[in-house]
Amino acid sequence: MNILVINCGSSSLKYQLIASESGDVRAKGLAERIGIEGSCLTHQPAGKDKVVKEEAMPDHNKAVKMVIDALTDKEHGVVASLNEIDAVGHRVVHGGEKFKKAVLIDDAVLKDIEELSALAPLHNPANLIGINSCKANMPDTPMVAVFDTAFHQTMPKKAYLYGLPYEYYEKYKVRRYGFHGTSHDFVSKHAAELIGKDRKDLKIIVCHLGNGASVSAVKNGECVDTSMGLTPLEGLIMGTRSGDLDPAILEFIGEKEGLTPAEVNNVLNKKSGVYGLSGYLSSDFRDLDEAARGGNELAKTTLDTYCYRVAKYIGSYMMAMQGVDIIAFTAGCGENNYAVRRGICDYLACLGVTVDDEKLKIRGEDLIVSEPGSKVTVMIVPTNEELAIAQQTMELL
Repeated sequence: MNILVINCGSSSLKYQLIASESGDVRAKGLAERIGIEGSCLTHQPAGKDKVVKEEAMPDHNKAVKMVIDALTDKEHGVVASLNEIDAVGHRVVHGGEKFKKAVLIDDAVLKDIEELSALAPLHNPANLIGINSCKANMPDTPMVAVFDTAFHQTMPKKAYLYGLPYEYYEKYKVRRYGFHGTSHDFVSKHAAELIGKDRKDLKIIVCHLGNGASVSAVKNGECVDTSMGLTPLEGLIMGTRSGDLDPAILEFIGEKEGLTPAEVNNVLNKKSGVYGLSGYLSSDFRDLDEAARGGNELAKTTLDTYCYRVAKYIGSYMMAMQGVDIIAFTAGCGENNYAVRRGICDYLACLGVTVDDEKLKIRGEDLIVSEPGSKVTVMIVPTNEELAIAQQTMELL
């Protein structure tokens, strides 16, 4: 089956056309600056040169039409007609408690996604725009929603409830939901495959370390805890997000700086994390690593703080699962940044973990980096959320 995977933002649309049985990406691309002057489509067919088309995209309907035209173009397309696209898999950020797995999209599902926009006001409305635009351009093609939160819906109440009045959960569903679920699902499953075992027989900690970052505890094939919460702000220190902090800080900073709650929230989401902690040096770990090696003490402290937070979560999830068999690093930083992986692994020595430092330096490939005698298997597992969405779409249909 050819599955078109769509990840829609408010002014952008990323896509991949995937042959779901083989996992081959037949084409991928990005429509950007939708509704903004200077919009363009970058289309990359497999084995061919990249094509950039600058054309006005007043809305997402136009963007989807341009994507379809690019995929079916006689010169740089990869399918002869729209009929060769069997289904569309849409990334949807928030599924709340309603959606525990991928679902075929109908009017009822659309209504539920819209109602859940209160929990993800920056994401779900954009995801809906992408779905409706595809439905307008591809009315006869099945549409499937794959939710970032779905994999974490197996968490028990003791893991997802906050220490707040229970009525807030009953009335407003204030609880931990977790995100990056498609990645955590894919990586934990593939990590088990790499050592020739069934995920249902293992305890796995997945460290999804990118600009957005989260850790999950996967016990016997199910997520039992994860670091992100009601929103993606909770948990690890990230590129520009603060992660865990004392809630009283919000009022304190607001009063000191004369900021509204919304402005403080903006600071926590866009001006904090390693970017803010480093003195606004960078949110890119490559820049921080280079600066730290060059003697920048604040950059070094920032990386140390980041690694420490990840290690603390690994330790807590060991307790939650009463042990661990595999620790897997994934996403941009987890797959590629030696300094971060090295800093985290230094904390794991107390578990009887030993790693091959030369292997730890290898970037972006499936690899077991722990030594044969290590009590826990440590590995790098590149994530592939688009392939996971395509696979879930195919399995559902």
